[in-house]
Amino acid sequence: MNRRHVFSRCVQLYSSVRSSQTVSHKLKDVSQARYMSGLPEGWKTNKELDMENKNHMNFMPVPQGSWQENYNKRNGRWNLHLAGSTVFLGVTVYVMWKTGCWYLHSAPSMKNKIAVTASSVAETATTTDKAEATPAETETTATTESADKISTPETSEEAAPGVDISLLPEIPGAVKYLIVGAGTAAFSAYRAIRAADATAQVLVIGDEPEVPYMRPPLSKELWFTDDPDAPQTLKFKQWNGKERSVYFEPEEFYADSKKLALEERGGVSVVRGKRVTKIDAVAQKATLDNGWVIQYDKCLIATGGKPKNLPCLENAGAGVAEKTTLFRNIADFRRLEEVTKTSDSIVIIGGGFLGSELACALGNRGKRTGMKVTQVFPESGNMGRILPEYLSKWTMDKVQSEGATVVPGSVVKSAKLDGEKVALKLDNGETLSADHVVVAVGLDPNTEIAAASRLEVDDKYGGFHVNAELEARKNLWVAGDASCFYDIKLGRRRVEHHDHAVVSGRLAGENMTGAGKPYWHQSMFWSDLGPEIGYEAIGLVDGSLPTVAVFAKATEQDTPKAVVESTGEGIRSETEQVASETPSDVAPKAPVDGDDYGKGIIFYMKDKVIVGIVMWNVFNKMPIARKLIKDGLPHDDLSEVAKLFNLYAKKEEDSE
Repeated sequence: MNRRHVFSRCVQLYSSVRSSQTVSHKLKDVSQARYMSGLPEGWKTNKELDMENKNHMNFMPVPQGSWQENYNKRNGRWNLHLAGSTVFLGVTVYVMWKTGCWYLHSAPSMKNKIAVTASSVAETATTTDKAEATPAETETTATTESADKISTPETSEEAAPGVDISLLPEIPGAVKYLIVGAGTAAFSAYRAIRAADATAQVLVIGDEPEVPYMRPPLSKELWFTDDPDAPQTLKFKQWNGKERSVYFEPEEFYADSKKLALEERGGVSVVRGKRVTKIDAVAQKATLDNGWVIQYDKCLIATGGKPKNLPCLENAGAGVAEKTTLFRNIADFRRLEEVTKTSDSIVIIGGGFLGSELACALGNRGKRTGMKVTQVFPESGNMGRILPEYLSKWTMDKVQSEGATVVPGSVVKSAKLDGEKVALKLDNGETLSADHVVVAVGLDPNTEIAAASRLEVDDKYGGFHVNAELEARKNLWVAGDASCFYDIKLGRRRVEHHDHAVVSGRLAGENMTGAGKPYWHQSMFWSDLGPEIGYEAIGLVDGSLPTVAVFAKATEQDTPKAVVESTGEGIRSETEQVASETPSDVAPKAPVDGDDYGKGIIFYMKDKVIVGIVMWNVFNKMPIARKLIKDGLPHDDLSEVAKLFNLYAKKEEDSE
């Protein structure tokens, strides 16, 4: 293509562009002229022109099965489903309300006699200023302070006059504080809760037909009373002669569970003869064995333990089982007390705290009735797993002096029913015959609900695995025998003693009200082998640990009977006073055969650190021992430490 031809094509293209621009300007001018002078006849507006040229689906015929028809049908079905669901929900709420699973609530009045639910009361409680609880240095102080702040709740009729009680369910469907278990830990916990939250409503679920009670007198003082009605009234005389009941509080103290939600001033209610079978820690619900479900804000598991049995007795048949008692609760005490009235011989298996206490108690009774009492255990002496060997054997002699025959170093291999008696064959070939057998070989923590509740159980020690604050899950705590806790001084532990139940229950109760305190207050435990011999212990007390001991001559004031007479209290932890730390010059000496271990201090050591202390017939010195364990310092010279316990009191020196 030559240059002339290219030039002519460019001229043509330019001319066509100019022509189109000219036409566009002319149309624009015409359009403006139309709008300025009005539309000529027959002309249409731009909007009308757009509507003619636009296709709308609404103007087109709807074919069969189109999207609009399907949408209308589906929308109709959805409306039907919504209506049906609404009706079903209404019926469900009505049925739940009438059956008591959930009920509507309002302020009680003469026109509207609908009960105030636990949830509404809990809401009121959360808006009430909480009273500050001063942290106690000892269990005794804390329990006493709690007791001062708690009074018997006023009756429901006074709190909410005009309420129709018949409309209320047997138990509230929701509570702020729920306690599973009705033992010592539960008692200590609800007192701590009420001390911190004056209007708290606490629901306690227990599988026994009893309100909370103390267990130590069941193997001690109750066997030494002369009152024939004691097994029924459960009142006993302490070593000082003062009468007391095993129940922590009288029946009148507890509110009716049906009326708990009406107690404006708060209260504690105990549901007896029921067990919790499952706890949903996420939904915060507890399920009872009868199907009842309770919603909670805070929950404490205090299920305690169940006594162990021996396989040879378990497999011996129903006849042997009828003549065997696994000693633990009030029912066991009453049964054994009846047995001693007609039995000529009883065998006690176990040489620990409980077995030795029962051997002394029943042996003492046998002196009067002629009943033969025999104690069998595999250790070399009584409480051999706790005490040093020399002291264990000395204790065995004291138990025998109470009237029991002790067979140490023996294991029961088999049992069978021989006529009306139980024949127990020992590993040494000897056979013991008894009208009745008492098994006291320890406890298994009661963790039956762990699997259903998906709670962790400690593989080594047993019990629910909890942290230093005794918390297993959020808003779920465990205290007492069933808790395997982290001791910030001594590591992970599980303890089976009355004082630990008190201390851990109190701590859990305080933490349930927001304290957030770790376990550091070392609990103690004690045992009385009658009114003349007793000891108190704290920390890791293990007969296999190295020990250093100091002993002194005992006086008439160095007995359980004397300490109860001077303090007026039978539960040893309640006798704790501020100890005098006036030192006295006394040095530890190695025990020798023939020593009369009247009173003394035994230190249990790990790498020069005191990890446990036993105070033998030495009382009201527990604050000193507790401080030594808490400090955890190494000691090269225990002579100075022993002086703190002031074994040689001034009155003894004067008497000599």
